[in-house]
Amino acid sequence: MRMLMVGAGGIGGYFGARLLEKGEDVTFLVREGRKKKVEEEGLRVNSRHGDLHLQPALLTKTMEAEPFDIVLLSTKAYQLEQAIEDIRPFVGEQTMILPLLNGIAHIEQLVSAFGERAVIGGLCFIETTIGEDGSIVQTSPIHQLVYGERGGERTDRIQKLKSHFEGTKAEFVLSEDIDQDMWHKYMFITAMSGITSLMESPIGPIRKLPSGQSAIRSLLDELEAVMTEIDAPIKKGIAAIQLDKVNSMDDSMKSSMQRDMEKGQGIEADHLQGHLIEKAKQTDIPVPVLETVYTKLKLYEESHKAKK
Repeated sequence: MRMLMVGAGGIGGYFGARLLEKGEDVTFLVREGRKKKVEEEGLRVNSRHGDLHLQPALLTKTMEAEPFDIVLLSTKAYQLEQAIEDIRPFVGEQTMILPLLNGIAHIEQLVSAFGERAVIGGLCFIETTIGEDGSIVQTSPIHQLVYGERGGERTDRIQKLKSHFEGTKAEFVLSEDIDQDMWHKYMFITAMSGITSLMESPIGPIRKLPSGQSAIRSLLDELEAVMTEIDAPIKKGIAAIQLDKVNSMDDSMKSSMQRDMEKGQGIEADHLQGHLIEKAKQTDIPVPVLETVYTKLKLYEESHKAKK
């Protein structure tokens, strides 16, 4: 099975390297600058699960190649439009597209570009970053990729994909209900990124304050109310389950959005919080905490643009 990883950054680079380590046929679609660096120095992964130093096959968007069996996307939402155009030459009639983006709005974008059948569901749980030397640094115990047919069918192609993912030194999980899994992660990441970015604090100090605990609970309740109203495939009472999860996290936990803001980088406000605000407007569901979070994020974006 020929696999194309879009990018060789923290997520795509890590999971692609693990598949390559196992012996799978993996190619990385990269920019010219990244291609030159990897050609010169190799693809290096520093991980608590074992370090890697590999020399992978590389493509740029201007090069030619036969369509791949599967394309794994792990871009930021604001990079998706360009990524769609970059992968078009490498997508054939039988190509599966496995997105690992946060949120849910990207599914519609990908279906519009490549058709309903091409797009399967996916998400991941991992903490990675790119070190100053260009290596992929992975420090968390969790390095899980979850995937499945949207709708839950156990098709021949998903069973074949499972056989290629198995035995990799990372956790590849074929989901029983990837649609629900994606919506549950969407709720969690929207709340976590929103509350930590709004308060400019790790989660610990926020939740120790009664007012902070109340804000987290209220935001999760708002998200559940909107998702329920639009018939998203979520469990009843998921807000309470996710509040317990938030309260069990390490005090020092920061969201990736918060870290991006601290570095002056782009964020996914419209893709995460903004998408649900639009749904709330359409259904007349009040979301005052979510709107407060979104206002903070949009003010940051305006300031970020002004500094460019």
